[in-house]
Amino acid sequence: MAGASAIRGSRVGAGPMGESERGDVAARVYVSYWCANGHETRPSFSDETAIEVPTEWDCPRCGFPAGQDRLNPPSPSRNEPYKTHLAYVKERRSDEDGEALLDEALAALRKRRGS
Repeated sequence: MAGASAIRGSRVGAGPMGESERGDVAARVYVSYWCANGHETRPSFSDETAIEVPTEWDCPRCGFPAGQDRLNPPSPSRNEPYKTHLAYVKERRSDEDGEALLDEALAALRKRRGS
């Protein structure tokens, strides 16, 4: 019978069953965070004193920032829409500057073409 294995249902590197053979589990602290949509997230952190728990956490369901105060969750950040190259140019230049640059470029083009 080809492909038969004496250790069916096991994987390579599998250890003995039970926590006592694997060692102790590190002490954990569970912290609740709430977003503006009312979703609760409970990540776990190490119970060591050197680790500080963050004040905000991203909600895995909606992506909004979540805080530890259930009644006052942080407000979602406002994302700036995508700007085109023209929008960035208009931020740096006034309409008068644009007209002057256009006139200068048209004059150079007409001079090259000889008209």
